[in-house]
Amino acid sequence: MASIVLKNVVIEFPVYGVQPLMRKALFMRLASFFSKHEGTQKRVVVRAINNFSLTLNHGDRVGLIGHNGAGKSTLLKVFAGIYAPSGGHIEIDGRVSPLFSTAPGLDMDDTGYENIYTCGLYLGMSRREIDAKLPEVAAFSELGDFLGLPVRTYSTGMLLRLGFTLATAIDPEILLLDEGLGAGDASFAERARKRVANLVRRSSILVLASHSDELIKNMCNRAILLEHGKLIADGVPDEVIAEYHARLAQQPHLTVTEDEPVI
Repeated sequence: MASIVLKNVVIEFPVYGVQPLMRKALFMRLASFFSKHEGTQKRVVVRAINNFSLTLNHGDRVGLIGHNGAGKSTLLKVFAGIYAPSGGHIEIDGRVSPLFSTAPGLDMDDTGYENIYTCGLYLGMSRREIDAKLPEVAAFSELGDFLGLPVRTYSTGMLLRLGFTLATAIDPEILLLDEGLGAGDASFAERARKRVANLVRRSSILVLASHSDELIKNMCNRAILLEHGKLIADGVPDEVIAEYHARLAQQPHLTVTEDEPVI
């Protein structure tokens, strides 16, 4: 069974080029500090994830909610292995499928068929798996003979169809979604929603970062509220979302952008 375990995870990003700006305004304040650390070089860092502990198991459908900059996308990238912890420990059991884009590795000079293989490999599929899925991908995208042409000749809608079909062709164990997946024109949208629902059903664990309350309620059985990289609440989506809006009302400096769900 797939699982994710985070223990006291910290993610820090160094900020360069700020010392000259700080020196003028804070020289006197910092002088005594640096005198105590002579011979050492101090870094300025931003702590995006702060002492975060979490366990996810098979069947969890988790929605990450929080204000802009709360750490939702950063946490997804920790799960995906893109960011290594600055501190703490992370254990992941299962194949991770991060869908942060509807164009996962598309090469505009390659044909549609060539991109199916390139993007499939990018998403972690073997060539045998891609061979097996090729007819289904071709049929669902409805691109027909255009799959034999370079994708730079495609319209925006055609590119969305190909990218969406490729991104949702995987068989994930741990599925990571950042907001929605664009599905193209209206006639394609209903089939796209069903395809994403089927993708979620095939996954062992889903982690979705979204600003849409309805999307979280419809797709998740658990919600996690983040604030400045810290875990504030973990529980039933309705209750955690209510806590989030209560905190927003008390702290108007926290902002959120409502995005239209497209999945």
